[in-house]
Amino acid sequence: MRPAELPARLRELEQAGLARRRRRVEGPQGPLVRVDGADCVAFCSNDYLGLASHPALAEAARRALAEYGVGAGASGHICGHTRLHEELEQRLARLVRLPRALHFSTGYMANLGVLPALAGAGDVIFSDRLNHASLIDGARLSRADVVVYPHRDVEVLDHLMQQHAGRARLVATDAVFSMDGDLAPLPDLLALCERHDAWLVVDDAHGFGVLGESGAGSLAHWRLSSERIVYMGTLGKAAGVFGAFVAGGADAVEWLLQRARTYMFTTATPPMLAAALLAALDLIEAGSWRRERLAFLTGRLSEGLSGLPWRHLASPTPIQPLIIGENSAAMSLMRSLREDGIWVPAIRPPTVAPGTARLRITLSAAHREQDVDRLLDCLRLHAGDEPAAARTA
Repeated sequence: MRPAELPARLRELEQAGLARRRRRVEGPQGPLVRVDGADCVAFCSNDYLGLASHPALAEAARRALAEYGVGAGASGHICGHTRLHEELEQRLARLVRLPRALHFSTGYMANLGVLPALAGAGDVIFSDRLNHASLIDGARLSRADVVVYPHRDVEVLDHLMQQHAGRARLVATDAVFSMDGDLAPLPDLLALCERHDAWLVVDDAHGFGVLGESGAGSLAHWRLSSERIVYMGTLGKAAGVFGAFVAGGADAVEWLLQRARTYMFTTATPPMLAAALLAALDLIEAGSWRRERLAFLTGRLSEGLSGLPWRHLASPTPIQPLIIGENSAAMSLMRSLREDGIWVPAIRPPTVAPGTARLRITLSAAHREQDVDRLLDCLRLHAGDEPAAARTA
């Protein structure tokens, strides 16, 4: 794109209803937030367990701040790897029941590092059509051949893997798909990887802390274990802080330590964040009531959404999408809810497919029942304002 083309391209985004606007949030994350100067009930955060503003995390960070200061100073390979980082990696590996873990700055950087480290030119990466952008970009960076298979279609994937026999193969998938909230068929995918001698890279950004015994995530939910699995979990969602980790067999994680460029060539995260995450893990492992509360609220919301005229993609997770259809209709409904003091984001292409713009409603264990009921009441009110075409989108 030439510099002179930018103004016209920006106008095209505006006219298509695809321009993004950031909102200014004041105060801590929680169900009740102040946005652009107005108080509202938020159903847009991935803080699924309500830990982002928990005092135990803040106190752990404060103590580490006094001991370690603010910055890590350098990469983990130089002088940025502290006792707190090492303890965090050990705790994470034990929680997800894998031999070893490596701490990354973000989930995006983890996926950008893992896929090029495990696959390269001459190899094949099989990617679910609805994978997160970080998996898509990591696959592209690897320079391996990328084969996209239909969403959750194990039969087609099996056929595609047979077509690429004789080459090193890797299957990459979200565990919980972030826009639809549905689960990948991980047992079937692992069986395929065992049959075809392939890696299975699992991005559990939205399952870690929420699913499985003790919040151990999607592998625990499905009761899976294999040396072929390379597991990525993020730490800025259910864990309430920031960062990510990759866990797997000892040799696989050692290889990532030696070859994942997004770990090797970036400054380590501040030690105080590692301390806050250790406190978060204490709460995740001991706090089954938070997951039970989240499941209760999810059921309450799902039941209410099923009676609305828009298409609800029911999910066992706190991600509850409501398909509106056209971009303009989704944006209009989002604005109407904001006027009611409720903040739910409208998700539009290219994040989702054209014609499937939606409200992506997310829940937290910190929400109250009356918060959920208020959202449902407002949606019922605005459902009566929608034209018939929008109701069948």
